[in-house]
Amino acid sequence: MFLSPARCAPRPPGTPDRTCVWSLPRPNLLLRSDLHDRRGRPALAEGDKVPSEAQLMQHYGVARMTIRNALQVVQGEGLTVAEHGRGVFVRSHPPVRRLASDRFARRHREQGKAAFIAETEGAGGKPSVDSITITEERASADTAERLGITSEDLVICRSRRYLINGQPVETAVSYIPAEIARNTQIALPDSGSGGIYARLEELGFRLDHFVEEIRSRMPLRDEVRSLKLAPGVPVFHLVRTAYATDGRAVEVCDTVMSSDAYVLSYELPAR
Repeated sequence: MFLSPARCAPRPPGTPDRTCVWSLPRPNLLLRSDLHDRRGRPALAEGDKVPSEAQLMQHYGVARMTIRNALQVVQGEGLTVAEHGRGVFVRSHPPVRRLASDRFARRHREQGKAAFIAETEGAGGKPSVDSITITEERASADTAERLGITSEDLVICRSRRYLINGQPVETAVSYIPAEIARNTQIALPDSGSGGIYARLEELGFRLDHFVEEIRSRMPLRDEVRSLKLAPGVPVFHLVRTAYATDGRAVEVCDTVMSSDAYVLSYELPAR
């Protein structure tokens, strides 16, 4: 078999070996642990096919419905993915990239790299961007409040999807006051070397600091499709506001990230 030998939890005297673990409240525990060997290393590599229901039934000595229930729970935890007509596979996780404290450092823009490109290449990944759309519309109440404008004011909306090694990991929509971005490269699909923050600084809005708000939630249906999320995988919803040195908010970025694609890394002062 592809899996390690069955391991049972302690049981009262007289309890049959083959039913001890599966009588626990969560029958997926044994199957989940058997995805790794006894040293905690993966027994199946990412993309490997999980044994069939018949093989698992024979291996564990339990009924088909028990195996199906266990597979559903493990899939819901994001460990496996079912492909119609092919079987169940160990899920491939996107490369992890870090949101480092210096990801928006000016030196990256001066080198011609936007934050996503600099960070992904630094982690050894291949960054790409697709699904770029640009519109001009009235600001929502929340966006207007963050930008210090009214809901009657217009903003340039830059929507895009980020990928690492061809796998989607993040969607983002930037809102920039139209009086700043209209008829500039910010309003074009290719915002140029260094991204929109480099363009803002070229326009005289030297960036001073960013404020980010992050929360975790389950994804919406269109987010599942866009990010190709497995069942049970939540997202990070991050809203960032960029401020110029004069205190003016010059951009709001509304971002949805696949939570299993990221390690959130921060450096905080102790003073």
